[in-house]
Amino acid sequence: MLYLFDPGHLVPFTGGLLVLGAWLSIFYFEHIRERDEQGQPNVGIVVLALNVHAYLLGAVALALPNWVAVGTTVAAVLLLTGREWLHQLARRVELKEIITVGQFLILTGLVLPLLPNEPVTTLTSITPREAWLALLVVCTLSYASYLAQRYRASARGGLWMAALGGLYSSTATTVVLARRAGRDPSLQRQAQAGITLATGIMYLRILVIVAVFNLALVRQLILPLVGLSAAAMLICTVQYRLRRQAPMEAQREPISQNPLEFGAAGIFAAMFVLTSLLSTWVKTEFGLAGIYTLAAIVGITDIDPFVLNLAQGGTSGISNSAIATAILIAASSNNLLKAVYAASFAGGRATVASAAALIVLAIAGFAVASITSGLWAMKL
Repeated sequence: MLYLFDPGHLVPFTGGLLVLGAWLSIFYFEHIRERDEQGQPNVGIVVLALNVHAYLLGAVALALPNWVAVGTTVAAVLLLTGREWLHQLARRVELKEIITVGQFLILTGLVLPLLPNEPVTTLTSITPREAWLALLVVCTLSYASYLAQRYRASARGGLWMAALGGLYSSTATTVVLARRAGRDPSLQRQAQAGITLATGIMYLRILVIVAVFNLALVRQLILPLVGLSAAAMLICTVQYRLRRQAPMEAQREPISQNPLEFGAAGIFAAMFVLTSLLSTWVKTEFGLAGIYTLAAIVGITDIDPFVLNLAQGGTSGISNSAIATAILIAASSNNLLKAVYAASFAGGRATVASAAALIVLAIAGFAVASITSGLWAMKL
């Protein structure tokens, strides 16, 4: 009624809102004197927010489309009925992580749209928005794995940890499992299967990341990467079925830091820009041979910046077939690094089978890359 009295200037409606606000302020100051079951001040504001929502609902229904009124009401009801569950969730999550996610959402929703979508240098065609989007894609995928391992006890043991670790970093997973196998001989066979599984998941992770930016490139990579992943899964199955004991769940530990922390995110962004500049220079000076050599070198570090740069077209003048070859070389080189880690961190013969499996997968990847490169040369 107050809205209808003056829908142009909203003087009565605004006056009513001020009166309601004054009344709710008095109510709230009395409300926070109460104590909950833990003896903490009762500072919840859901009741106040629902009162304001109820007051605004009539004007919303008259001035805006119907779905706005219905949607806000349904959202309010769901939040009200889920209060206890939300409180339990908030108590389980560390405050530091909540703040980190909040900052990440701000940078996603506010910074990303404001970044220029035009190249800022002639050294690379990658724009600031594309660079930031690449960071968001990798961090989001890794963060989902991180949360599952941190807050699901079952995900920190057995092959679940290996699979989720492959989504985050197959290299870090290899190091952790190799160390476990070195400490406890009874975990060797499961650790071997987990190392191979993490590498199998790595191939699928690369495919998902590439699909976000370049569907045409996915068509070049889907058969090689899925085939290599299937081979890794088969080897993992053989290793797992040969195991003698399965007490791996008895030891659980986080394998990685929060990927949304700005330190880790900043390092990734710097590596992405550096990789883009280096790839462009190498392509200009040495051609495709230089790109393939660079792919083999970056395999001993983090291959994600290199893969994303190529998938986004950061290095111009390269066909999708050549890009697919470079990605396969990088992944295979990374497998050789993990084979060294598997053998060295475990010590002795604890993960010899895993190191051998990774070398076989690396050789298979190099062979597929060679075939792909040959086909590309024939087309030229």
